[in-house]
Amino acid sequence: MSLRVIVTALMLLGLVLHAGQGWAAPHTPLTVEALSPLEDPDQRARYERLIREIRCLVCQNEPIADSNAPLARDLRREIRERIEGGSTDREIIEFLTARYGDFVLYRPPFSPRTWLLWFAPGLLLLGGGWVFWRVLSSRADKPLDDEDEWSEDPEPAEDTPR
Repeated sequence: MSLRVIVTALMLLGLVLHAGQGWAAPHTPLTVEALSPLEDPDQRARYERLIREIRCLVCQNEPIADSNAPLARDLRREIRERIEGGSTDREIIEFLTARYGDFVLYRPPFSPRTWLLWFAPGLLLLGGGWVFWRVLSSRADKPLDDEDEWSEDPEPAEDTPR
């Protein structure tokens, strides 16, 4: 057996074993509520809403409800304990923003600290429109075809493939 065959077989084996891990353990986060759900439906609804509104600080692009990071598990546990302790949603959000900043919220408050965050998309769109207008207006007085730079060959050379 050649070295190439052995390496190929080992690579295929590794690929099969790696793919098997995905089939065996689907990517679902182990959450606190999976172990012991909140009994009060109002508390359960508040909990679900809050964990969907809080950003995972490790993953950054998913809520803590979908994250499997240890910090997300801790935040879910903290939110659950505060709900069971009688804290309001506002108190829980204030606690989290005091500890982690406005970045933890998917919908940060409209304040002077977050103005750039809120206005940046519009400013970028306006800036892009201004650049586009400048490019078009600078090209408006130029001819569409410059005959000095382009030379047209009416007949291709005989040795050129068609």
